[in-house]
Amino acid sequence: MTRLTVLTYNTLFAGRDDRDDRRAEAQIGLINEAGPDVFLMQEARGFDAHGGAWLYSLEERIGMRGFLAVAPRTGQNVAIFIREPLKPLSFETDGDHFHHALATLKVAAPGIELPLTFMSAHLCPNGRQIRRREAAYLAVQAAPDRLTLLTGDFNSASPHDPEPHDWAELAPHHRARYIADDLVGIDRSVLAYLETGGWVDLGHRLDPSNTPTVPTAAYRNVEFATMRCDYLLASATLSKAARRYEVIRNDITDMASDHYPVLVTFEF
Repeated sequence: MTRLTVLTYNTLFAGRDDRDDRRAEAQIGLINEAGPDVFLMQEARGFDAHGGAWLYSLEERIGMRGFLAVAPRTGQNVAIFIREPLKPLSFETDGDHFHHALATLKVAAPGIELPLTFMSAHLCPNGRQIRRREAAYLAVQAAPDRLTLLTGDFNSASPHDPEPHDWAELAPHHRARYIADDLVGIDRSVLAYLETGGWVDLGHRLDPSNTPTVPTAAYRNVEFATMRCDYLLASATLSKAARRYEVIRNDITDMASDHYPVLVTFEF
């Protein structure tokens, strides 16, 4: 049996607040404690600066090899890190069709016959119409016979989840970012569309409580209703290997970002 663990995490500006890197240090400790085989990162801000100094530093600190997709308009880069014995086969970036960027890494893994494809996405925070266009580029990637995992911050609610209990309390200018076509409830169309394309929501399948991923304890009453915002979506074949799903909630993740990280374990 081959076991593979995958972590996805929106780190909020790479864990840095100007010169204060305490959140980044907490995130590094968290990653090392979790020890994932694959780490998919959103908001890798600044990782393309100074010759990629922060990227290379994080590689060294967590013992993983990184691949960076630059977000040319927003600077909110996305990245994928892998640990040996995984071997990269190809890497692609898309900063044209996404508000931020999309990173796609194909790898070979010992004991797994087919290659695995990992995608780190960060969909537009500004409105459902833009996210729907972005989803159109992602839905076609869900070929059922391939081993593909799409992860990241989708800035969207799930059709499987209830209305956030604090939805009405969210400030109107933030509520407008997530509002549905009826201009009353929260929009669920992006995730519904992706599932129609064949993606399997591992959180919904493995976590009956549908644990929220935003906001964290330190960032309440800022810009999110309490909801699932971060997802791991698997192709049909890959979804059969998913065994464990966890939203990591503890004293560290309460303050290290405005999103909670999510860890999934696969067994082949």
